[in-house]
Amino acid sequence: MRLGLVGIDNTHADHAVRHLNGEHALGSARVVAIQGGTAERAATLSGGAISVVSRPEDLIGLVDAAIVMDRDGSLHRAHAVPLLKAGIPVLVDKPLATTVADAEAILEAARTAGVPVTSYSALRWVDSLAAFRARVAELGPLTTVVATGPVQRDSVYGGVSFYGVHAVELALHLLTPSASDDLTVSVLPGGVVATARVGGAHAVINLVERTPEAAVPFHLSVTGVGGVAAETITLGKDYTLPALRVFLTMLATGTSPLTDAELLAPVHLLETISTAVSTTH
Repeated sequence: MRLGLVGIDNTHADHAVRHLNGEHALGSARVVAIQGGTAERAATLSGGAISVVSRPEDLIGLVDAAIVMDRDGSLHRAHAVPLLKAGIPVLVDKPLATTVADAEAILEAARTAGVPVTSYSALRWVDSLAAFRARVAELGPLTTVVATGPVQRDSVYGGVSFYGVHAVELALHLLTPSASDDLTVSVLPGGVVATARVGGAHAVINLVERTPEAAVPFHLSVTGVGGVAAETITLGKDYTLPALRVFLTMLATGTSPLTDAELLAPVHLLETISTAVSTTH
């Protein structure tokens, strides 16, 4: 399996090359071509053994699948759609897009071409979350999921979406996918709190401003009719490996691990939160 990476300024590119090309952690899958970043960055990451191309479209004919991982999610539509139209399956690293319109365009391109596409935060698949989800299943119907994580509202990589997507996806991962409504956003001096009705429960997204000195950990607190559960989501040095494994499973089966509703829900929430933040400043 020949993979291409787009937007290699993301540190996830280093993880992918280490796991696939260095450790051979997922069978024969290899990164064979990369695009983006400075010439120095590309040369360092490629090590002379990976092709460096100028445009995402230049991956066509070189790869069997691609990962679009630009830090700025507003670039994802322009970089993913040409690959999908060429019949190349794509993983769009979080977020899928920064607007619902862009996200829907990506999904439509995949449907039209008949190729799978997916997108997620790597936190969705870490081992500690899988174990916590099993505990949550014992609580019966849920009433509230509170997901806490860092945010950098003025990030040059898409503002709220860059870090905020992690907490949003952590919350939605525990709930039945549906269009969220009753959405309220409070912009506070120290962060942003958003509350949305998702199916039969409420999701509370608690985004705390990240500083150069510290960032809050990712944390989940869940209430169900059968009790409560809480967990701090820990990230080891190999935290992106399960996410790569999920992508390769999609390539083998041709089926996305997430439905269109699951892919669109975090984009909808993030776009609404971002709008609230921008109008409050």
